[in-house]
Amino acid sequence: MGKILTKSILPNSTIGIIGGGQLGQMMAFEAKAMGYKVIILDPQENCSAAQVSDDQIVANYDDLEKLIELAKRCDVLTYEFENVDAKAINEVKKYTQVPQGTKALSVTQNRVSEKDFIEQSGFQTVPHVVIKNIFEYHRGIEKLTAPVILKTIRGGYDGKGQILIEDPDDVCYADIEELLMQGPCMLEKKINLKKEVSVVVSANSDGQTSIFPIIENVHRHNILHLSTCPAQLSEQASQHIYQVGETLAKELELVGTMCIEFFVSDDDEVFVNEIAPRPHNSGHLTIEACNISQFNSHIRGVCNLPMPEVELFKPALMVNLLGQHLENAKAELNLHPEWNFHDYGKDAIKENRKMGHITVLSDNLTQAKQAIENNPIWRV
Repeated sequence: MGKILTKSILPNSTIGIIGGGQLGQMMAFEAKAMGYKVIILDPQENCSAAQVSDDQIVANYDDLEKLIELAKRCDVLTYEFENVDAKAINEVKKYTQVPQGTKALSVTQNRVSEKDFIEQSGFQTVPHVVIKNIFEYHRGIEKLTAPVILKTIRGGYDGKGQILIEDPDDVCYADIEELLMQGPCMLEKKINLKKEVSVVVSANSDGQTSIFPIIENVHRHNILHLSTCPAQLSEQASQHIYQVGETLAKELELVGTMCIEFFVSDDDEVFVNEIAPRPHNSGHLTIEACNISQFNSHIRGVCNLPMPEVELFKPALMVNLLGQHLENAKAELNLHPEWNFHDYGKDAIKENRKMGHITVLSDNLTQAKQAIENNPIWRV
């Protein structure tokens, strides 16, 4: 018989989720299926997560009064994205359990502290320098040599807040100055990539972990387009990535789910790119492909339930549906019994906004990828 966990939060308790997008929606699906009640806090009325939850508090994420109201109404509090105010989280800990704490938030909200943390944990990041003005930008270019990527230190996702600089002599300085006006930036060397991969790790308060198979990712215009699992990697690279996942989970005192993104270079060097202290877009395929999903393991983690060993039932492919793809995909749905189709129920369809995804399980991922890529849903 396994170890009996202490202070588990059992079904019929109430889980509060800060953030009402698709990640919150999929957390809520899992929580409801397990018998929990769910309350969402999000400024968008009838947001994706609220549509499948018991109640919603309509408020901004930094509205401390409303956050405290949420905390008083739930037995445990979690969040679906990392740009939550760590000070506010510390304040609401007075009213309810917040087992994730703020360490992971504090480390990952700033690219400098994140890279410092990764390197202090003994792992490699891509060469980078912090710059505060245009003069330091020029010195950084001399040190790293192009191509480089300029990124804001805080915020930014799906390619927002960053500029790829292939040729320093052919660059719009107004764009660079615009980023620098937001505060210090990071200049990163763009390495010769063989592939980008990610690993999802979940943990409970007792330190038990569930680690998912490594996922291979393809981006288009800096937005995740397609993920496949298992990733095709050397044994050495795979073992290193799992080691990074286990170590960083322990160092960050992980509770719930996080994802770590990696670059693998042409000569098989592994660089840690970013840490997302929450479920991740690339992990959506775990819903159909594994015995537990990244969202199920997140709920287990924050409620301190036992963490099982992850099994991959079948190789899987996940493709994102952006605003310009959603209606095309719906029109094709009757032709594809192999598609596991997800629509997030967002109120407004916008170009390049993530509106849903499709997962396909297949013993032949190469064939499945070709079928997806050749589909007319992308012709917009």
